[in-house]
Amino acid sequence: MNRKKRFGIEIVLFLFLYMLASGCSGASAQEEGDGDPLKGMNEIFYGINDVLDKAFLEPVAEIYADHLPAGFQSGISNFFDNLAYPGVIINNILQGKIGNGIKSTGRFIINTIFGIGGLFDPATSLGLERQKEDFGQTLGVWGAGEGAYLVLPAIGPSSVRDTPGVVADIFTNLLYYAESSVMVPLIAVRAVERRADFLEVTRVRDKSLDPYLFTREAYRQRRMDLIYDGEPPYQYDVYEDDEESQ
Repeated sequence: MNRKKRFGIEIVLFLFLYMLASGCSGASAQEEGDGDPLKGMNEIFYGINDVLDKAFLEPVAEIYADHLPAGFQSGISNFFDNLAYPGVIINNILQGKIGNGIKSTGRFIINTIFGIGGLFDPATSLGLERQKEDFGQTLGVWGAGEGAYLVLPAIGPSSVRDTPGVVADIFTNLLYYAESSVMVPLIAVRAVERRADFLEVTRVRDKSLDPYLFTREAYRQRRMDLIYDGEPPYQYDVYEDDEESQ
């Protein structure tokens, strides 16, 4: 078994065992009504992730954002999005969005061929807009509940439902199938590029009264918005009901 396959299996086993432990703990720790029965453990991982981020990733991301020309940043972002786009195609189809599946296939082909491997994005100018679909969203569309909120080491916010999607998304990303000598440095660049996208959000988070709570609720709202394509179902508000009864 080569190193890459073994690495992939290790990721799957780790996330499976983590989810299993989380599920067992969550079943006996529902004293909180906020869907975060593992808050104690989550806060530990959140703290570790935050310390490592501020020590290593955030400073590099700030240099990247401040000094790399915008055109280069756009090209890098386009390139990595294109590598991951087969997952968007698959999930559109799994969610029954056949029309979007056809459009996303067209976008991938056009950007791969005419966008020089995805560095450029001619598909958008042709009306084939970038879509965001992943396996976690697909599970949500299929009716799977969110489950307990999780903070994954080195990855960040997730949930019992979204964590299997993290694994599936790895295997539908073309980057996974590159040689290790190519894959590892590209993963590092991708991490910096993704982190640079969230610099402003991080500044807002750090000014909040409870950064952990801010991150958790922002993640949940974002996932809900993605699952329902920007039109989440109406949330019943007890205060609204009280006002109507007066």
